[in-house]
Amino acid sequence: MGREAAEGRARSAGGRATGAEASAERDGNSDGNSDGSSGENSGRIPGENSGENSVVESAEDSVDRHIARWTGKVPFDVPTEAVITRIQLLAKHVSHGKERALAETGLQAFEFETMHRLASRGAPWRAPSAELAAELLLSPAGMTGRLDTLEKSGLVRRLRAAADRRRVDVELTEEGHRRWLDAMRWRGVAEHEMIEPLDDGERAALAALLKRMLLAVETR
Repeated sequence: MGREAAEGRARSAGGRATGAEASAERDGNSDGNSDGSSGENSGRIPGENSGENSVVESAEDSVDRHIARWTGKVPFDVPTEAVITRIQLLAKHVSHGKERALAETGLQAFEFETMHRLASRGAPWRAPSAELAAELLLSPAGMTGRLDTLEKSGLVRRLRAAADRRRVDVELTEEGHRRWLDAMRWRGVAEHEMIEPLDDGERAALAALLKRMLLAVETR
């Protein structure tokens, strides 16, 4: 995808935030897709075209090859392996999308994460330095070093709290907020590309199934 087309997608994505933070990899499952499709509409599964559905569903992906390679060599439940391994590979693609977003905006991961925490508070995108350090699991010295870098780049500013002069607040600058928002738009591009093959009904059904799985894990 050329940069011009990608930028158009970034504008249309409107700064949607990404969800999953995990990435995982299973042995032998990174062969890549083999259906020979290309372009932004490849793999689309429109609900009204059952013939196209059948073609896509019968196409072989890297997980099919992974399962074929291991069948008979180690005991496993095929449907479980297929679901879990595809979730892991999709999470890996989410991670790659985040990396691309940072590359497009020239931010480092630690810069984006700090700015993201500030932006989550809403305007004026401000938080006490000690609170921010606790959220980022940083020592006071580590937080100071990070803020020095961000402030030098013009992305944040440090302010003395009016109510307590001993407290230092950290605030996103206008430039910092613009760069953060740009990165969020690029993340939206990656998310859109991943879910584009599904129609609205399929997206809702998939979201409900994943929620059921996640709730089962989180409530154990």
